[in-house]
Amino acid sequence: MMPAAPDRRDPHPRRSPLTRLLHAGLLCGVVDGLWAVVLTWIYGRTFLQLWQGVASVPFGREVMDRGWTGALLGLAVHFGVAFGWSALFLALVLGSAWLRRVLATWRGVVAVAAVYGPAIWIVMSAVVIPFLIERPLTVTYRWWIQLAGHVVFVGLPIVGAISRDEPRA
Repeated sequence: MMPAAPDRRDPHPRRSPLTRLLHAGLLCGVVDGLWAVVLTWIYGRTFLQLWQGVASVPFGREVMDRGWTGALLGLAVHFGVAFGWSALFLALVLGSAWLRRVLATWRGVVAVAAVYGPAIWIVMSAVVIPFLIERPLTVTYRWWIQLAGHVVFVGLPIVGAISRDEPRA
C-alpha cells in the first residue's frame, strides 16, 4: 500500500470576492442594525418606527403608515446600503496593493475602519439622505454619536470581514 500524498492545499484558502462581500454585507447589516435598535430604544422610539423611518428616506413619509410592511422595507434598504458600502470597500481592496499592505496588520485594519466607517456616515448623512428627503443636514449630539459608532459598528465589520483573507504581518 502506497502512503498518501501530502496535502499541499493552502491551510488558509482565500475566499472568493462574492463570499467576502456576502460576509461583510451581512455582518455590517446585522451589527449596525443591532446598534440602531439599541440607539432607537435609548431615544424612546420603537423597532417599527426605526425601520419605517429608514424606508421613508427613499420611499417617502407615507411608509411610516405601513406597519410591518414599511419596517421590512426599511430592513431591506438597510441591508442594501450595507452591501453597497461593502462592495465599494471590496473593490478598493481588490484594486489597491497599497490598501492590501495596510490591511496586513490588525493596526491597519483598525485604522482603515476608523476612517471608512465615519466616511460612510458623513456621505450618507450629509449627501445621500439630504438629497433624498430634500432637507439639509442637521448636526446634533446624535449625529456625533453616529459618527463615532460608525467606527465600531460599520467600519470594523466591513473592513474586518473583507480584509480577513489578507495575509497578516
